Amino acid sequence: MNAKNMNRKILLIQPSSDRHFNKIFAKLFLIPSLSLEQVAACTPPEYEVKIIDESYEEIDWDGNYNLIGITSFTKDAFRAYEIADEFRNYGKKVVLGGIHPTLLPNEAKRHADSVVIGEAEESWPTLLKDFEKGELRPFYEWKRKVPPEKIPPAKRYNKLIAGAVQASRGCPYRCNFCQLTGLKDTIHRKRPIEDVIYEIKNMDERILWFQDASLTINPKYTKKLFRKMIEERLNKKWIAFGNAIVLGKDDELLKLAKKSGCMAWMVGFETVSKKDIRKNKGIDFYKVVEKVGKYGMGVWASFIFGFDEDKPETFDYTYDEISSWGIESAEFNILTPLPKTPLFEKLEREGRILTKDWSKYNFDNVVFKPKNMTPMELKHGVEKISRKFYSISAILKRIIKVKNKSKNPLSFLFRISTNFDLRIFHKMRFTSSVNK
Repeated sequence: MNAKNMNRKILLIQPSSDRHFNKIFAKLFLIPSLSLEQVAACTPPEYEVKIIDESYEEIDWDGNYNLIGITSFTKDAFRAYEIADEFRNYGKKVVLGGIHPTLLPNEAKRHADSVVIGEAEESWPTLLKDFEKGELRPFYEWKRKVPPEKIPPAKRYNKLIAGAVQASRGCPYRCNFCQLTGLKDTIHRKRPIEDVIYEIKNMDERILWFQDASLTINPKYTKKLFRKMIEERLNKKWIAFGNAIVLGKDDELLKLAKKSGCMAWMVGFETVSKKDIRKNKGIDFYKVVEKVGKYGMGVWASFIFGFDEDKPETFDYTYDEISSWGIESAEFNILTPLPKTPLFEKLEREGRILTKDWSKYNFDNVVFKPKNMTPMELKHGVEKISRKFYSISAILKRIIKVKNKSKNPLSFLFRISTNFDLRIFHKMRFTSSVNK
């Protein structure tokens, strides 16, 4: 290939197997992804890049692109392979990357000319140089994690209601069901605060999602970030993932978070004990929600069902207790043993994995044998608690009794829209999973 005469047009695709979602709904309310924007940021400027997120856009099959890059979560892997095979039938060169191809690169290679394993910031430019010479290697893997000071600001192409930013990478908590554990991304790497502030300043969106595994892993760093956000008067509202233990104890962090623009924390309560449902690891969840609410921020809770201690009655007693917590909204997911995680390896050793149809690994389907209930009991239990929590009467009651003391009109409107959006979301996701 003659590099001087080649057409330097790259199409980057975020596939979606959730084809049931209305594209307008997806563009307005789904959490934005950063993966391809980061790839675009480390692409040399002589390349023309187009990004397609299939959640709310159609794929441009007829564009004059000479390289196709596709990222993939596990649930979208088969859709990614379908797209890759189609472009290769057109004679296009295809590169696969992202979480799932990193975990199962040999599987991904069957559908691609090359696979990027791990983070792309340093391997992607090397791949492009090889591509120009017509010498693509089958795999590209940078053995070390990218130093945080070398993570560039994302290059954004699609304008959405909310934008995503990342202050840090990695998570030291090592949850056995988390793909970061499977990826061995367990070292917390903090970007220089001035780099994060620069990126936020150059974002048009007024609402931000911090894509960090948790913004409470290193409170000292996070407080410095919040102080700088306040000092720079960025005038942004934001949401982030946080740990209940830290939020329940650190008043200074909560004060700074609110002052810097925080509207809500997404907290993975995960599971609760029947013996003392309000406490987990010594923390009273009710008091955590109450404290966060006192500072004018909401708690968006996340629960997972299907752990070995869960039984059919788990759903009812969970609903009865969390209804009094004053949380703003909640997600109810089915425990999903994602590939290469300790959970997957344990269940596979025990012969409890029911399928490796990755399209079912979307937190809506049961893909393993639960210990104390049938797969159908687990599936129906999650559907039941979701429908009950997002009934009209429950939503109205929750909006009135929420612990969030903020008087900001935007927070109130966000609370209402979040609940009704999640009501629609849960109805669509379970209708779709039944039809699969």
